[in-house]
Order: sequence, then structure tokens, then C-alpha cells
Amino acid sequence: MDPTLSTRPGTAQTTAVSVLLPLPLIAPYDYLVPSDLSVEPGSYVEVPLGPRQATGVVWGSARGGVNPEKLREISAVLDLPPMPANLRRFVDWVASYTLARLGTVLRMTMSVPKALSPLKPVTSYRIASAVDLESESLPGGVRLTDARRRVLNALTDGTPRKGADLARLSGSSPAVIRAMADAGALDQIALTEEDPVGLPDPDLPGAVLSEAQSAAAATLSADVGAGYSVTLLDGVTGSGKTEVYFEAIATAIRADRQVIVLLPEIALTADWLGRFERRFGVRPVVWHSDLPMSERRRNWRAVLYGEAKLVVGARSALMLPYRDLGLIVIDEEHDPSFKQDEGVIYNARDMAVVRGHIGDFPVILASATPSLETVDNVWRERYRRLSLPERFAGARLPDIAAIDMREETLDRQSWLSPALARAMSETVAAGEQAMLFLNRRGYAPLTLCRACGHRLNCPQCTAWLVEHRLLDRLQCHHCGYSAPPPLTCPSCEVESRFAACGPGVERLAEEARAKFPDLRFEIMSSDTVHKPADALALVRRMENLEIDVLIGTQIMAKGFHFPALTLVGVIDADLGLAGGDLRAAERTYQLLHQVSGRAGRAERPGRVLLQTFQPEHPVMQALIGGDRDGFIKTEATARKQHNMPPYGRLAAIIVSGRNERAVDDTANALGRSAPRRDGLSVLGPAPAPISVIRGRHRRRLLVRARKDLNIQDVLRRWVYSHKVTGGVRISVDIDPYNFM
Repeated sequence: MDPTLSTRPGTAQTTAVSVLLPLPLIAPYDYLVPSDLSVEPGSYVEVPLGPRQATGVVWGSARGGVNPEKLREISAVLDLPPMPANLRRFVDWVASYTLARLGTVLRMTMSVPKALSPLKPVTSYRIASAVDLESESLPGGVRLTDARRRVLNALTDGTPRKGADLARLSGSSPAVIRAMADAGALDQIALTEEDPVGLPDPDLPGAVLSEAQSAAAATLSADVGAGYSVTLLDGVTGSGKTEVYFEAIATAIRADRQVIVLLPEIALTADWLGRFERRFGVRPVVWHSDLPMSERRRNWRAVLYGEAKLVVGARSALMLPYRDLGLIVIDEEHDPSFKQDEGVIYNARDMAVVRGHIGDFPVILASATPSLETVDNVWRERYRRLSLPERFAGARLPDIAAIDMREETLDRQSWLSPALARAMSETVAAGEQAMLFLNRRGYAPLTLCRACGHRLNCPQCTAWLVEHRLLDRLQCHHCGYSAPPPLTCPSCEVESRFAACGPGVERLAEEARAKFPDLRFEIMSSDTVHKPADALALVRRMENLEIDVLIGTQIMAKGFHFPALTLVGVIDADLGLAGGDLRAAERTYQLLHQVSGRAGRAERPGRVLLQTFQPEHPVMQALIGGDRDGFIKTEATARKQHNMPPYGRLAAIIVSGRNERAVDDTANALGRSAPRRDGLSVLGPAPAPISVIRGRHRRRLLVRARKDLNIQDVLRRWVYSHKVTGGVRISVDIDPYNFM
């Protein structure tokens, strides 16, 4: 305990400390420590804030600057272990780097307010001492029926059980249980304990590893407990990267350290959790936004108390209050979904590396298509690379070929080329499965009126409404707006003249079913796979050969293993290359490479057909030739020439508000006051490509800077010196991934 932050009970001395609240505050507030309380840095406390009570964290010594007579006292210290010092340092670092408010970053670590309070007692039951299990009757002469005997049998292990759990286990009604308690056969007790999390067994046998896998696993395991390091586990799709880093996880668990595994898509966890359970005997603690509140509460507390030895989840799992963190694994480290674009804008991959550095423990970045940022760190020898160049168990990488759509003859409103259709027929006839990939949800991305040309737009965004014919809805994928398709055109009022333009996966499935009426099709997208259980059920149907052709979006590309899948057809391989995003080529290569990696993962060889109008494009040539490293070097050269990340720095400034004129005035004022210095330039302001989202008008400025320039310091002095009014909001995105 830091003596400067405590007051010994029974003394008159009063100490002031700073308390950070999970509110949009830039700094902690000072409070007095009453003589009957003892606090330390990290203590969770209740403090008065205006007329109400708020929960915060003791951040350190008092900041000063306020008359001590005006300070209010801490109301209570919560019965929780203090927030670890490494996490407090991490919160400070994230706030400084992202230019977010310190209290807003703290709120991410306290995302379950109910977890801060003791659990309410729950009535539970156990067998009363007066009960004779050999007797045919209960106390008071009550007859022992079959239902009552089942209740007793469910309690013979001596463990008290909640009423609902006891009713479920015994197959009896709650009324039977209450009647037994009234008769004196059951004792009622109040329990506040939560269901414990499972303790993994690191010594259960894992997969039989190849020589290359064993060498990589040994290196990663040796890193655990040896201080900070970052390793890129660079393995081709299907090379068994998961089995390799499982061995490092086992080493960390043996050392009684906690582990995080971050995954880019929570739907991916269904299959992954099953693999973990087979390896370690229990399911890990899961963390994502769709968890029920009771499970979020339990998991948060299990992390703080150090009971949760492994947490697997989405990027927010990085912000939990780990008691003794010893390893972080970022699976599919290249995936853009690790970047959070709202609230505190951060990249979980990069922040994981920072958390490892602060905590002095290793970080593993796993990918078959690592990001250029990560590869450049390998080239600079800041990160180490471990390579797995071959697929697991002798499986071959698929053959990849382009279908030049300039030479194919397709019917109107058709997207399946004859060459791909023939390949599908041959594949299914051989008893194998095919996958069609199109990275567009719904039925069609645009609906227009044939009579006047009006396009159906979102009323809250400058975006087209996507038709979802299976749901009979038009949806905006930016704000969530949804409405049934109109009967008449809102512009010319002509009835039934709407035309669907372009394909989505639903429309592609419609065409495929018409061409192959005897085949069994299924769609896999975020509209059909809502939770891990949905993904697991679909995987089982694929494994049981209940599906001939799987049609879907990028959700199919990550981590799934379908043994009988040998053909992947990419409907529009050029789709991701448009738009001017600096990472467009890199992202397209990564996505198509990952999709291609679903083919031929078992003993049957696979093939991939890319429908493209640009077969000569460097991305297509790299995929066809299997020259990933050559593509990365070409991409790096282009970025260097234009001083773009990772060889230069970017920051986006987004000005938004409901009053368009106020937004323009603020954005223009920022543009006029932009700093002028060597190595820095400011582009804009300009309307964002999607200039209105959720009714808020948006203007963007882009800051480009040399790698060695402290861009955060520049932005603090420039952007945050502007006072905004009229509901205008300014947000800053350091290292932007999204330019919309």
C-alpha cells in the first residue's frame, strides 16, 4: 500500500487522493479519505458527484489546485481487489495516444457496472439433517413420491442448488421443491456465490505436431515468463497455427498466468471454443457484446480476481481488469475489425502490443496474410517471425486461377460464369462441396425506379438502402434503419416499377438455385449467422455433407475448416479494389487469400476460381502465382514513395453535427488554422464519402506527417484549442483504417 494514499483508522489525519470516474473527463477529481477508510492506488470507491453517488478508481495522489476545505470525502471503498497498476498505466497510455478523454477510456475497463456490487443472495436448497434417505417417508409423515425422491437424489452430493437448477436437474416442479422445504425435508439457505469458471488443464494431450510446428511451439512457450516480446506466427492457411499457440497458452496456464486470445469475428469462436475444450478440458471464459448480463458480470469478476485463466473474445476483451496477465494472442492480426471506429478509436492489435510492453510479457500475432505494419516491424527486427510454410497433415495449398470476365458470355442479370458453373457441377458430382464468395449482404445493393430513376436512399444517411428479400426489408448498413419495400415510388408515385441493381448473396443464391435445382444451398452471412451457436450448427451441416454449395460473405473466410470443400468461386474479385483506400489492394489480397484457404484443407486437393475483369492486376497476379511476399514488397515500395503508413503517419479529423452550417463553419475554421510546419500537411475539409450518417452531417480533414513527428502533440495544440457549439462534435482517429 502507498502510505501517501491512506489514512490509518483511528487517526485524525486526513489525506486527499485523486479519483478517476468512468465519465468523459480529461482528469481525475480530488477527494478526501475519511479517517475510518483505507485506500490504495487502484481501489474501487464510491464518491459523491453533485447530488448523486458515482463509482470510480483511486488514481494516485491528489492533483491539488483546489482548496482542501472544498473537497468532499470518499463515501465507501468497494469490496473488490484494486485495479492492477499495469492496467492503470495502460489506460493512461491509450488516452494519451488516441487523444480520448481519460475517463472514457476507464469506462471501457468498467463496462459492467453491476459487477462492482455484491451479488444478491439467491435462495438455494440442501437436504435437511432430519431426512433419512433410507426411509420411504419425509419429516412429518409426508409420503416420498417419485418427484420428491428425484429432488433428494439431485442433492445427495451435498452441493446446495438454486431452485431453478434443482427443478431442472430433478425434472420436478418448483412447487414440489417449495412444499418439501415447508415440510422440513429441505433447508433453505441464501447463497451469493456465482457459478465458478472452468480451470483449464494444460497437461491434457494436444495435437501431434509436425517438426516445424513443434519448433515454433517450443519457441513461443519459452517466451512465456521471459519478458516482453512480439512474435509473428506466419503460417499458410491450414498450417495449424492454433495448435502451435495452444502450447504457449498451456505454458502460461502452468505458470498460473492469465491469457487473452482476441478473434476478429465472434462467430469464429464457435468452432474455436470446441477446439480449446478438446485441448484443455473446459471452455475458456468468453467476452463479447452479445453475452447475457449475468455471464458478463461473472466473467468480469473472474478476470479481476484472477480466476479466469483464459479469456477469448472480441477486441473489448483487451480492456478487462486482468489480475496477472502473462500472454496475449491476436489471431488473424491483419483483420480490420480489430479497429474500433466509434467512442474511443483504437486498434486492438496495436494496443495489445502496448499492453504486453507495459506488463512485460509476450504477444503473439498470428496470420496467413500479415499486415504490412506487422511485416515492416519484422523487417526492422522489432518483431520476430516464426514461419509455418506447409499445411497441417500434408494437405496441399489450392490451385488458384482467374476467369477473365471480359471473355465470358453471361445472360442478362446473371453473375455465375459458364466456367465457374461447370466447375461447380464437376465438384458436386465428385461428392465434394463448393463455396461461392461475394462480399455483399442481402439481395441487391441498390433499388431504383424504372420510371423515373429514383434510387431508394436511407432517410438518415447518404447511402443506398440494401434490399434483403428473405426478410422483405430494405436496410441501411450504416445506421440500422429498416423499412418494408414501398409499393409506389416516393418520387414519381408510379407503382411496381422497382428494379434490383447488382447482386448480393441472396440474389446469387437465387441464380444458383435456378441453374442447379437439385443441389442444396445455404447462405452464410451476418444476416444468417447471428451468434456462435449458429456458426457451429452450420459447420456441423457442412461436415455432415448436408450442404452442397455454401454461399456467403467475408464471415466465411476466417478460421472455418470444411474437410470436403474443394472448390471456391469468387464472384467479384475486383470488388474491394475500388474506392481509393490506401489499403484497398492489401485488404483485397488478404480477404481473397483467406477465402481461397477454405479449399482443399483435408486430403482432397482444392482449387479457386477468381471471376475478374482485371486478371493482370498485381493482386490477382500475386494470388495466382502464390507470391505473397512479392506482393507485400511491391505494396511497401508504393507506400514508401507516397510517405503513407507504415512509413508515414496519418490522422483523420471528423467534424459532425445535425446542423450542416455549424458543421461547415467548424470544419472551415479548423482548416484555416491548420498548423504549417515541415513534414506535416493537412488535406480538407471536405464532405466525407458518406456525408450524413444517422442524421449527422460529416466533414473530414486528413493530417499527413513524417514518421518521427509527434502527431498527437500537434493535434492537441491545434484541434482541441477550438471550442465547438451548436451540437458539433470533433473526433480524432489516429492511424485511420476507415476513410468513409
